[in-house]
Amino acid sequence: MSEVAVDKNLILDATQVNQKIKRMAFEIYENNFKEKTIVLAGIEGQGYLLAQLLSKELSAISEIQPLVVKVSLDKLAPLQSDIVIDAEGKVLKKKCVVLIDDVLNTGRTLAYSLKPLLNLEVKKIEVAVLVNRSHPMFPIMPAYTGLELATTLSDHVEVILGKKGAVYLK
Repeated sequence: MSEVAVDKNLILDATQVNQKIKRMAFEIYENNFKEKTIVLAGIEGQGYLLAQLLSKELSAISEIQPLVVKVSLDKLAPLQSDIVIDAEGKVLKKKCVVLIDDVLNTGRTLAYSLKPLLNLEVKKIEVAVLVNRSHPMFPIMPAYTGLELATTLSDHVEVILGKKGAVYLK
């Protein structure tokens, strides 16, 4: 058995990850069914990939036109870097925005990712995460959560999205 396999505990397999994403897409639709367009703002990396997967599911179940945008920031030093959305502000104006990341730990990354959105005239901002570890240090509460997972601060949650998707606890 490899060392990697020993260090990881499987929390969700690929089928379960896909089920969580589908359920989250239905919840987003239920809360925004009157919208023509919704902005799915994925945080660079796994958050952006999750936004793309949610967009695909949302398109399959509704008439809503999802617009996927990427939020880029230095997660380790957000104050020392620019926080950038790869879309023009006018595209986001008066739209519902769902800010998306794979894991919510303390809320720090999501809190800083809000900064460029707060400078725009958006209709509302919601948060979606695949895994919520519930260690709030910043006032971020997800509207959409795939899995609530009780962990310690020293634990590490690894999310892999795609065909061999899974969630591991290390």
